[in-house]
Parts: sequence; C-alpha cells; structure tokens
Amino acid sequence: MVVALRYVWPLLLCSPCLLIQIPDEYEGHHVMEPPVITEQSPRRLVVFPTDDISLKCEARGKPEVQFRWTKDGIHFKPKEEVGVTVHEAPHSGSFTIAGNNSFAQRFQGIYRCFASNKLGTAMSHEIQLMAEGAPKWPKETVKPVEVEEGESVVLPCNPPPSAEPLRIYWMNSKILHIKQDERVTMGQNGNLYFANVLTSDNHSDYICNAHFLGTRTIIQKEPIDLRVKATNSMIDRKPRLLFPSNSSSDLVALQGQPLVLECIAEGFPTPTIKWLRPGVPMPADRVTYQNHNKTLQLLNVGEQDDGQYHCLAENSLGSARHIYRVKVEAAPYWLHKPQSRLYGPGETARLDCQVQGRPQPEVTWRINGISVEEVAKDQRYKIDQGTLILSNVQPSDTMVTQCEARNQHGLLLANAYIYVVQLPATILTGDNQTYLAVEGSTAYLLCKAFGAPVPSVQWLDEEGTTVLQDERFFPYANGTLGIRDLQANDTGHYFCQAANDQNNVTIVANLHVKEATKIIQGPRNAIEKKGSRVTFTCQASFDSSLQPSTTWRRDGRDLQELGDSDKYFIEHGHLVIHSLDYSDQGNYSCVASTELDEVESRAQLLVVGSPGPVPRLELSDRHLLKQSQVHLSWSPAEDHNAPIEKYDIEFEDKEMAPEKWFSLGKVPGNQTSTTLKLSPYIHYTFRVTAINKYGPGEPSPTSETVVTPEAAPEKNPVDVKGEGNETNNMVITWKPLRWMDWNAPEVQYRVQWRPQGTRGTWQEQIVSDPFLVVSNTSTFVPYEIKVQAVNSQGKGPEPQVTIGYSGEDYPQASPDLEGIKILNSSTVLVKWWPVDLAQVKGHLRGYNVTYWWEGSQKKHKRHVHKSHVVVPANTTSAILSGLRPYSNYHLEVQAFNRRGLGPASEFTFSTPEGVPGHPEALHLECQSDTSLLLHWQPPLSHNGVLTGYVLSYHALDEGGKEQESLHLPDPELRTHNLTNLSPNLRYRFQLQATTKEGPGEAIVREGGTMTLSGKPDFGNISATAGENFSVISWVPREGQCNFGFHILFKALAEGNMGPNLEPQYVSYNQSSYTQSGLQPDTEYEIRLMKERVVLRQMAVKTNGTVKDKEDTQVDSEARPMKDETFGEYSDNEEKAFGSSQPSLNGDIKPLGSDDSLADYGGSVDVQFNEDGSFIGQYSGKKEKEAAGGNDSSGATSPINPAVALE
Repeated sequence: MVVALRYVWPLLLCSPCLLIQIPDEYEGHHVMEPPVITEQSPRRLVVFPTDDISLKCEARGKPEVQFRWTKDGIHFKPKEEVGVTVHEAPHSGSFTIAGNNSFAQRFQGIYRCFASNKLGTAMSHEIQLMAEGAPKWPKETVKPVEVEEGESVVLPCNPPPSAEPLRIYWMNSKILHIKQDERVTMGQNGNLYFANVLTSDNHSDYICNAHFLGTRTIIQKEPIDLRVKATNSMIDRKPRLLFPSNSSSDLVALQGQPLVLECIAEGFPTPTIKWLRPGVPMPADRVTYQNHNKTLQLLNVGEQDDGQYHCLAENSLGSARHIYRVKVEAAPYWLHKPQSRLYGPGETARLDCQVQGRPQPEVTWRINGISVEEVAKDQRYKIDQGTLILSNVQPSDTMVTQCEARNQHGLLLANAYIYVVQLPATILTGDNQTYLAVEGSTAYLLCKAFGAPVPSVQWLDEEGTTVLQDERFFPYANGTLGIRDLQANDTGHYFCQAANDQNNVTIVANLHVKEATKIIQGPRNAIEKKGSRVTFTCQASFDSSLQPSTTWRRDGRDLQELGDSDKYFIEHGHLVIHSLDYSDQGNYSCVASTELDEVESRAQLLVVGSPGPVPRLELSDRHLLKQSQVHLSWSPAEDHNAPIEKYDIEFEDKEMAPEKWFSLGKVPGNQTSTTLKLSPYIHYTFRVTAINKYGPGEPSPTSETVVTPEAAPEKNPVDVKGEGNETNNMVITWKPLRWMDWNAPEVQYRVQWRPQGTRGTWQEQIVSDPFLVVSNTSTFVPYEIKVQAVNSQGKGPEPQVTIGYSGEDYPQASPDLEGIKILNSSTVLVKWWPVDLAQVKGHLRGYNVTYWWEGSQKKHKRHVHKSHVVVPANTTSAILSGLRPYSNYHLEVQAFNRRGLGPASEFTFSTPEGVPGHPEALHLECQSDTSLLLHWQPPLSHNGVLTGYVLSYHALDEGGKEQESLHLPDPELRTHNLTNLSPNLRYRFQLQATTKEGPGEAIVREGGTMTLSGKPDFGNISATAGENFSVISWVPREGQCNFGFHILFKALAEGNMGPNLEPQYVSYNQSSYTQSGLQPDTEYEIRLMKERVVLRQMAVKTNGTVKDKEDTQVDSEARPMKDETFGEYSDNEEKAFGSSQPSLNGDIKPLGSDDSLADYGGSVDVQFNEDGSFIGQYSGKKEKEAAGGNDSSGATSPINPAVALE
C-alpha cells in the first residue's frame, strides 16, 4: 500500500478517539462497555389534556443495559402504573403515558432515569413533568371605566397563568385590533396604557384576547367599557411613568439570553421615550427599540451589559426618569467537561469537572448514581477543586461517575466512565506501507497502537537505533512519527515498535522522498489598460517520476471553470488574457502540482482606464435660480484604479444648441458637489464627467432642465471695427454676442458714431445683424464708434469707444529710391525713402518690391517671371537674394494700403559674375586595365564666362595618398582620357567648371578600370523580334564600368538572300539596341563581342519569340570567336560614346509664378495683378528657372525672402 502524505494529516485528527472508546479495528478480543446515555427527554416537559406523555431514556453498553426510574426521588416502576406503556426496544427504557387529564395531573413531578450493567450505572438529568389544564378566565364583574378627556388610564388584562409563553391581543367586538401608537400602548404584561385619552377613545368593547400556544386556544376577557368625558380645557401636565411606577428597579439578566426593558409614561402632550446608558454607548449591533421606543431589547446579553439603563419620558412641560439596575448572571456552563476513558491497571484516573456561572455553581460528584458521601470511604479517592482523582486503578475500579453543577438558574450533568481493562498491545496500522513525500515537506508515518495498559511506541531505523536523535524527527501521542524538512537521504525503512506489560509488536514503514515541485518563474503583478492584453508566465520543475500538472486560477477558481475560452489563452506555461476589462482584474495564480505536493505563485492584475460614468446627478436649492444659481451634487464615479483628478461640469441648451455641450468648469476629483453661477435665460441641462490620467470617462445621466430668468445683457460685442470698402463709406463690424450671452430670447445692437474730435451729437441705429454701413463719408476720415447690446430687459454696460476710418483710396505717390548695393553675385540691398503719409490716402500697409530677370549679360531671355518681396510700413529696405549671377534685373518699388498699390519707382541693375554650377552627366568608360575615358556635359548654370574645368581624383583604398588635380583650360572640352591608373583600385573623380571667379560646384563619380569591374554582367538580357527588326535589352549592373562592344546578327537559314549585316558598336550603359533590316520569318544567331571574345550568345526569329541556345550558351569563361564566323571588323570603328543616349542639356520648364509675393509673416496678406491693382489675399511662392543651351548664364531664380511685419 502506498500512502501519499499530502492526505495523511486528516487521519491524525481522529487519533484522540483512542481515549474514548475501543477502536473498531481492534479484533480478537471480547471487550465490554460501561453504560452511556444516548438520548433523554428535555429537562422540562409541559403537557396538556389529551396529549400523550413520552419520557425518553436510551443508552448503550455491554453487557446489555438495564433501566430504572425515580419520581421525586422515590423509586418509580412504569410497568406497574395504569395507563403507562413501556417501550420494549433494545437499549431503551422509555415509556409513554396515554393522554388523559386526570392521568396528567397524577404524573406531575421530577423524573430521573438510571441505566446500569455490571460495569456501572449512568444517570439522566432531572426531567420536570408539568401538566396544564384548559385555560379559563376567572369570572369577574367588569365595571365601566370613566375618565375625563386628557387624563391617563390603564385597561387591565390579567390573563390566566401558563407554564408556556402566551400572546396578548387587544381587539374590539368587530375583531379589529386596537390601534397603538405613542399615545396608546400595550405593555409586556398585557395591559393597555393610554398616555392621555381622547373622545375618540370612547368605546364599550375593549376586549383582551389571550392566545395559549400549547393548547392552541384563544380566550377572551369580558369587554371593558371606556367612557371619556369631553372637556373644553384639557390640562397640560408633565410626564409620569405608568410602568414601572417607581423611580428605580433591580433586574437580573441571564448571559446569552435577551434582555427586555420597558417604560410606559402618561402626560399631555404625549411624552416621548429615550433610552440612555450613562458613560457607555449602547451596543448598536445588538440593541433594538420597539413599541414606539417604549421597549428596549438587548440580544445575547454578556457580562459587559451589567450596569444602569435609564429611560427618560419627556414632553414640553418636563420629564420623568426610571433607572434599571441590571445585574448579569449566568446558568452553569462548562469550562472542562469530564470525558470517559479507558485505563490500564496501575494508572491514575483523573476526571476534570470545571464549570462557571453567576453565582458560582455548586459541584457534586456521584459514583454509579450514588453520592460520593454515601460510598464507602476509600483512601484512593480524592476530589480537588472539582477534579476526581483515583490512583493505582484496578479492573474492580471500573465505574460510571456523574458530575453535577447547580445554581438558581440551572444545572449541568455529565456522565463519564473509568474503564480499567487489560489488553495486549496491537498495532492497528497496516504493516509494510509505503509513504511518498517531497523534499522540504513533513512526512507522517502512521503507527496506530492500542492496548491496556496503553502501549509505549518507539520508532527505529534500519540499524535498530532510535530516530529521535535527529531533531527533525518528532513523535505524536497517537504513535505517528513526523519528519520535517525532508531530505533525499531520508528515503528508507522505518520500524514502529509498540509494547505493554503483556507483549510487543513491530511494523515497518517505507519512505520514498521525491524532488519537490518548484516554480522557477512565476507570474508578476501587472497594471494594464482596458482593452489591452496581458501575459503571465509560469515555469516549474517536477520530479521526473511523478505526474506533473500546471493550472491557472483566478481568485481561487480554476480558469477552466470560468468557461470563457475566447478570453483566456493558455499554452506552454503562458496565460494570455485578451481584451482586458475591469471585470478581469483580480488575483491570478499558477499552480504547479503532483500527486504529492502543490506550489502556487500569485500575481495581482489591475486594469486601469478612464473613469466610469457618474452614477447619480441631483439638482437642489432651486430657490437660488432667482439669483441665477443652482446647487449640483453627484455620486463619485468608479476610478478604475487611477485617482479621479477632476470632474468636468457641462451643460446643454436644447432650445438654442441641441446636442452641443459647453463646459461650465472643473472641480477637484475629491469634490462631489458645487454651487454654479449661471447665465440668465438659458435652458440648462447638466451632466458631469470624471477625468483621470487616462482621460475622461462616460458622462453622467443628464439632469432635469432648469431655466434661468431673463436679464439685461452683461456684455457688449468685441472686435468693433470701422473700415470702408468704398472711398465714400464706412462699414462698422463687430463680433456678435454668443447666444448664451443674450440673457433673453433675442438681442439687438445699438450702433453709435460721430467724427473724431467733434464732440457733437452721436448718430445711432439699432440693428440685428452684426454690421452697419455708414454712407456718404469723406475719404479716410476717423470716426468714434460704440456698439452696445440691448434686449427686452434693457441695455448692456456702457460700451468702449473705438476709432474707425471711412474708405481708403489708392496711394498717390511713389517711393523715391535711395540706392541699390551689390552684396555679392546673387544678393543686393535695395533702399528707398519713406513715402509721404498724406499721399497714401489710407493706412500705409507696407511696400511691395517687384523684380524680374531680364537675361544674362550675354543673352536676353524671352519670358519674364516676376518676383515680389513685401515689407512692412516701418521698413524702407529689402534684401533680394537668390539672384542669378552675371544677369540684368528690373526693379519696381510701390507703397500700398488696404485699397491697393500706388505708382511705382523703377530701376535696373546687373549682378556680377559668380562661380558656375556643377557639370552635368559625368560618365566613366573603361579603355583598358589602366585607363579610363571621362565624358561630361557643361553646367546648366554658367553664372559667367566659362574658362575651363578642374579634374581631381584619388584612390579610395589608399586613404593617405594625395589627390591628383588637372586643369583643363578649354571650356569646350567634353572628354578626357586618364592613364596610368592602378587596375586593382577604385577611384573617386571630382569635376568642376571654372569662371574668372573660380571653380564651382563639383560633380562626383566613383569607379575603376576593366580589371576591377570583372566579367561584364548583362543581367536579365532578352531579345524580341518583329517582322524585320529585333530589340536586345539588358540591365546594367550597378558599379559595372562602362565599356563598348559589338553586336553581330547572322541569319541561320540556308539560301537566305538578305543583305549582309555589319557588326554594330554599342555601349554597355546604353541598356538596349535595335537591329533593323532583318528578313521576315528568319532565325538569326546573335553574338555580343569584345576584342574577339564572345560575351553572350542567343537566337531570335523574326515574327517570333526568343529561343535561348542552351547548348551554345557562353559560360563564365568568355571564349574567343572563330575567325570565319563573321566578317572583318575593328574596335577602332567605335562611334562617339553615348551617341545613342538622349540629350541631357535640353530645356527645363521653369517653375513658379510671375505674380508670387514672399510670405508676409501673417500680418499683411495681399496680392496684386500685373498692373499693380489690389486683388485680395495672396501667398508667396518660390520659383526656379532653367537656362537653355551651352552658353546660357541662367541660374535658378532668386529665392524670395519672407520679411515678417513686427
């Protein structure tokens, strides 16, 4: 048998049963048992007429138990009593008395049952039998109760006594309950109390009903006639207590039971009742107030409830008080109950009977139901503070003892036997059991032994030595051996030996210690945003001989049980949770387990995000609406694990701007109410949104709508302006008030104006639109302007005066030029004198400088492209940059106002020579292993007269080598051959054109000779054919040196009469070649040749597709061609290199616009036609012009500078 030790511990909890009874596993011995009471009637029995009376007493024991009874201390024989039936069942001494009223009265008394066999006598507790007849109300004459209106009265009930609790009801003859309130109350005693009577209380049928639950009957008292005399002057009086009637009383409360205190008062006006406990608060969790506060009920009374309780009756005339002095006492209860036990000969028996109660209970002992005082004196008996001690017990000392504790509140009884037996030692645990455990845990090896005397148990190792020398080994009283902090070398055999004075026995236990399960990497706490995903990792190690298991749990439950397969993804030690929501947060754990152990690693997941919606929004203090205020309060939103930083309060006006929300402000996140200052005449509907660091949450539900009263405007329009759009008018404009500033259903504007400085009468007009045109004005005259908001409730505040002007005219004067300064070949400084402001006829907005290139100093350009620079009014100069060197320019300067441009001042100037642009299209052509031929095109922008070129070059692979430079003085030169180059080096070549100002920008190329380039690579070469032509195409390899080669076509068909095709010279960078003059429907062989070496070979058929000649394909080793294949040719027949390529010096279309103005810094935004007339908003652009031909001196057009207005 193999025992997994993770399940052993519950078995240990059962081991104390050895001390109570002989184990069921103990076989082969006949064992007796002293009597044990198993069932008995309750301590108090109340019976009613016709009820059967059953007194129970059942017990077990070996040999069979015999029963006897006593009644009131006298021997009682149920079998000899008439009407009594004795139960003849095994182990039972119960009997039943048939239901009969006379019988019940005769059998009243206190009963006790005794159960005996040869080992002793057990005794039941006292059973009090009470017989109660049918309840009857004693006959009485009930006189009418007369009382004056306003006085108090008590209607008595006085029901018949009963052993069982009864219920009292006050009703009238119509079986309707008498209404009770603070004035009319029924007390705990059943009486009906009136604090003061009213004429409405005048009734002749106040009936007290008593409900006897035991007999299931209700009896009625004779009706009471209450007669109330009306009075016109009810006299007020202070309270007086009707119950209790004295000022104080003493009360005993039982521990664990409820305490009920009552105070009923009379007076006029009707008093109210308060309950106080001086110096101590009422226990709110256990106290309740009933019957309109007249009754205090305190549940589960304890010693701490001991003390005074005050009830206070109050009305407007005074008060009355009653003091309850409560003393908490207790019926007897067990501290230590004596337990039955087996003993071996010579042992000492000790039975503890420790009880508590208030007052302290009296403890008495019995032996076999007889008081110890009546038992023959024996020196071996000793009673010490409730403990019965019997030393050196022998089998003849077997007995049943009774411990009884009693005070005035009750009694306790316990039977406990001392059973002295002699039994040989036996180990009840199976022999040769195997136990499995893991390192670091605790193993429990079982050795359940039994015998009398109790056997001694010891554990031995394989050498017969006690194992307790190792402090990790520890024994239990029940024989179990514990081994803590298990190690691998603890694996082995262990021997349990049990012995008493009769024999000894031994069993072996086999222990196997396995490697403990460990979590190497467990999940870590995570904080993730809503909607994202999280991954938890769990890596564990297991003993190879055990079956491993890894599971994931959330808040203690396996994730498989949660049933959301789309939410959770578990694979290879990873848990992935997708689409995180706030409901996903919690504690996640990885559980690695085997059949022997289990380890768990936990991590907490917090899901964060923007707050939840504000759940509740309320408006209050509506009276504040008259002052355009309202109080707003709300419930806090769920913060979703990120503190709420603030609440945004918004409103919507469904009349003026439906579905558009406006913010009224924000309040701190710890605030949940605010008083808002509102604007007049707005239909406010509010909502509140919580905001945390992740953003705003969902808004709250909207509030109800409130409307603020109308009021005169509190604001006037802003941005008031007066400007003319004609020379004889002034347009007054302003920014209209927002609707939320109207303070009424509509708003208008009171516009006033007068010439500045006249202090004359204001002209005015009330309009609805946000503008007014004043006609018939002089040109550019200043006016004082005021605009005031008005509505049905009045005018807005006094408006501020704004100065406006009537319409402008074009400027009448042109600026005088001061001069032009040449700064360099592409930049000049233009200066002019300020224009006379009186001639501007408006506000001077600035100056417009227009200039254009008229051509180089060698050749004029046909097309004119104008550029503009706009400067502010306080600036009288402009820098023109980006000009073309060696060029002629025309210049105009004009002042402008809002109306447009004035007349222009004109001037011409020329720019000096500059350095040229970079040469175009530099190509390298391989001539040999040591030479290269360079081809180039002249620069597009000469910027002067070209004087030649400078060629520089150096090897890239030898960084320290000096650069070689060659001056080429011929400006018409287009090629140059370089020799004596290293065949194994790459070079960087730099070519610059020169003017008298020096060399210009360089063009750079890198490359090497034929040796460095290697075998020519034609890439994806292909050939296609038409009816009489073929096109060969290839892709030049990047970095491959350019070179020339021949293409030869030869017809393969016999008898072909077509003309002979001469070899054609082609350059590698050309990428394609077209051969014309072919015969239709003819197959041709094509060869690519250089210096009699075949570079590539293929075939094509006219009016067909390519056929690769795999059998004749040239391999990586280029082979020489046979002399007889084609006609004679010479490499010296090469044409000019690049002749088949497109020209690189064609005209480039100019960019830009003739009308462009430079950016005006955002302050002035104007545009002019070619004639200088104002056409409105304009934005500047940059333009670029290109020159044509080799002799062009054109450069890119000037870059228009942007001059910002301050």
